[in-house]
Amino acid sequence: MRPLRLIVPFPPGGATDLLARVLAERLGARLGQGVVVENRGGAAGVIAAELASRAEPDGHTLFFASIGTASINPNLHAKLSYRPEDLLPVVLFADVPNVIVVRGDNSWRTLADMLAEARARPGALAYSSSGSGSSLHLSGEMLKSDAGVDILHVPFRGGADTANQLMGGRIDIGFNNLPSVITLLRGGQLRALAVTSPDRSPALPGVPTVAESGIPGYAATAWFGLQVPRGTPATIIEQLNAEVNAICAEPQARERVEQLGARMRGGSVAEFTAYTVAESEKWAAVIRRSGAKVD
Repeated sequence: MRPLRLIVPFPPGGATDLLARVLAERLGARLGQGVVVENRGGAAGVIAAELASRAEPDGHTLFFASIGTASINPNLHAKLSYRPEDLLPVVLFADVPNVIVVRGDNSWRTLADMLAEARARPGALAYSSSGSGSSLHLSGEMLKSDAGVDILHVPFRGGADTANQLMGGRIDIGFNNLPSVITLLRGGQLRALAVTSPDRSPALPGVPTVAESGIPGYAATAWFGLQVPRGTPATIIEQLNAEVNAICAEPQARERVEQLGARMRGGSVAEFTAYTVAESEKWAAVIRRSGAKVD
């Protein structure tokens, strides 16, 4: 039986990849059919989204969409190499908070400490993200706008790379999806200053939100879902939706995802469609307000 391929828009080791592999393993087991993860990093997901949008719509190509590919890039880029409408929604899989991190030996203990230094030294500090146009980039730009600070954005090629750059002392602040740094946080190599989600993460209950740290109204949550090329039969979309919802209900799969600091979601095709529209409107407003640009 011909295996399915799951195109993942970021390199191995980051949150997108880690969650995609949970989905691929469980989906393959449920279908009795191999699901091969194909990492196509670059341009904050644009390269992978273009590849997926042009694939044969026969149900054998799946795309592990992110908030960046579905709701940020279409608003951030004046022109894309693919049409976002050529990727059809299947189901929302999981969401995660972004987390603002520094090296474990950094003198900053709180987000307020970091912002105080940023205000005292405009333009001197730099923050990393997994790429221009990613939710991490926009989380940083929203913080700059809301807090009124000048911090340089330095994009890298994925969550694992940003963590390595931070630990190597080549960057001051990291904006990361929680799954890509949770082991380093637990080991003390990195320290979390705040999570970007509206509420505290159960995986880091002692870490305050950005809103709690003096930036009221700030909220940013990264999310991931399944999409397929336009033209994929509706029967296949409904089958995939049902299978992923079943995976979201599996206790072992849910535990694995929660250990990474993420949360299982699921839901109908219509619900995912409405969710992506709402998220697109939200991030379009953030981009306008912050003046964020692709580096």
